[in-house]
Amino acid sequence: MSNFQEKVSFIWDLADLLRGSYKRNEYQKVILPFTVLKRFDSVLEYSKENVLNEYNKYKDSLDNFELLLMDAAVDEDGNNLGFYNKSKFDFKSLLADPEHLEENLIHYIDSFSSNVEDIFENFYIKNQITKLEKANLLYLLIQKFSETKVDLHPSIVSNHEMGLIFEELIRKFSEQSNEEAGEHFTPRDVVNLMTELMFVENGYHLKEENLIKKIYDPACGTGGMLTSCEDYIKERNDSIEVALYGQEVNEEIYAICKADMLMKGGEAHIKGPSSTLSSDQLPDDKFDYMISNPPYGRKWESDKDEVLKESELGYDGRFGAGTPRINDGQLLFLQHMISKMKTKERSRIAVITNGSPLFTGDAGSGESNIRKWIIENDYLEAIVGLPEQLFYNTGIKTYVWILTNEKPENRAGKIQLIDGTKEFVKMRKSLGSKRQELSKDNTQNIIDFYNTFEDTDKIKIFDNEDFGYTKIVVERPQQLNYQVSDERIENLYSIPAFSKLATSKSKDSKKKMKEEEKGKKEQNSIITSLKQIPNKIMKNWDEFDNFVSDELGSLNLTPTFKRNIILALSEHDDDADYVKDNKGKIKPNPNLRDTEKIPLKKDIEDYFKDEVQKYYQDAWMDRKKDKIGYEINFTQYFYKYEPPRPLEEIEEDIKKIHMEISSLIKKI
Repeated sequence: MSNFQEKVSFIWDLADLLRGSYKRNEYQKVILPFTVLKRFDSVLEYSKENVLNEYNKYKDSLDNFELLLMDAAVDEDGNNLGFYNKSKFDFKSLLADPEHLEENLIHYIDSFSSNVEDIFENFYIKNQITKLEKANLLYLLIQKFSETKVDLHPSIVSNHEMGLIFEELIRKFSEQSNEEAGEHFTPRDVVNLMTELMFVENGYHLKEENLIKKIYDPACGTGGMLTSCEDYIKERNDSIEVALYGQEVNEEIYAICKADMLMKGGEAHIKGPSSTLSSDQLPDDKFDYMISNPPYGRKWESDKDEVLKESELGYDGRFGAGTPRINDGQLLFLQHMISKMKTKERSRIAVITNGSPLFTGDAGSGESNIRKWIIENDYLEAIVGLPEQLFYNTGIKTYVWILTNEKPENRAGKIQLIDGTKEFVKMRKSLGSKRQELSKDNTQNIIDFYNTFEDTDKIKIFDNEDFGYTKIVVERPQQLNYQVSDERIENLYSIPAFSKLATSKSKDSKKKMKEEEKGKKEQNSIITSLKQIPNKIMKNWDEFDNFVSDELGSLNLTPTFKRNIILALSEHDDDADYVKDNKGKIKPNPNLRDTEKIPLKKDIEDYFKDEVQKYYQDAWMDRKKDKIGYEINFTQYFYKYEPPRPLEEIEEDIKKIHMEISSLIKKI
């Protein structure tokens, strides 16, 4: 079974056994853990006898023989596996005692080393064993997995290929149950591009012998991104020791990832199942490289309390730059990854997001403040716009961010934008929403764009400040005319204090009616008094205020109530006198208040004179309300104007369509 799809099909076909006893959305709860179990069983076979001999030799004399059994569990080359099973059973011997299969299988699972036990606990495999036994399916399933044609040993199925098999199975299961497979893994063509971009300067940084490189993914899914990075490094310098770290929130996916990492040999640094945002299980670790596809457009409400608590620590915590709105946590993951950069050594990050983190949020918002912090600290090196329809669960536009704490000299203070939206090939058969993919040539073209680092139609180079702006508040004077007309008197009912006069909260119907009647009389008294004011348009606040005060003075209204009455009876008038406060200062009109975004590179005073006072001479800026914002409107930098078709051409097309419709009608 050398063919990849054959292996997938064989495992997928095992789901046929479950029909009737399991719902479609439950198939993976059985197939995935048993596939992992079979793979462990295949790996343990070579040294099983040695492990059993060591166990039987020391089980009565030693309380802790973990290290002895770890040393005994090796592969064909003598390399330590990093896990063991001290049970006498394996898949074949389990079938020899069908009457006690359930009991023996549970004993077999309980006999794994603790790091493997954790995997099967998160699969809840014992629950499935009990359910399968009740449905008379347990023996059949073990029998199917024991057939010789499905050999899952790493010498037959590499870790890389097994990862692809798991991803394909999860995708197929997700389609069956209408779940989103893309939450758990990223298409390999996208992973390959991200890996290439993160290591794009590898010629200098990966040449030394016997280095140790730590790689991290805070939303690691099945571990595909981590594996891709390890393969990349090993292909170029096999002397480098690569340590992979990750955290995953989904129990089953965490179990798959941890199993795959254990199968590679050595210690597995996969943490979970828990959210990275609220429960960072690698709090003291720093990394050389980080790569991730965090969930986008997803609320972080379940993490809210812990995230906000940590944000209060400022930059002593992970979220010192701010927190985004509750419905999207992508920028929290970005801050988290930056917090994991080494302080005295170079670190690089490749992370993929949708468009929201680039521009959502006005100046002063959490999103803008996070972008401000990233850009002003010169962490952002490049952003690559990708084609649509690359992912299994969405067809939206996505972007790869490349960040580092040590830019090359020619990139310092600069940000490169790359338009890779046309770099794709159409797939023969779509997989969910994925209808396009990145070929090797597409990936290489994007890498070439990165290396070019000069303005072209596909590449734009900007200074960091180019993405920043000052948001100023522009005020215009309050100029009002005043009149007690029937039309304007209707505006009084929009004043809360006025409308509440005729309402009652009493639950007693008689009392309620009495209070409302009293209130209506008070309203009528106000209106009657106001109608004593001459019915003419006045253009000076103080003049009209005197009339209102004289007529309403006996009603004991609060100053705020009286002021709101005057505003309700007023309209803006460019020819009216300015409204001033008691210190003689001109009041701003809140209805005419506006804002301007002024690029950081432009002088604010000059901009205001040229762009605002040129049209409104009496306008002014309230500089106390200035806010610095950052946004990256990626699309606008590559926008190309396409003129509309000539009217004559459009008219000709309309005539043709009209003739075709007429012809069809005649036939009917």
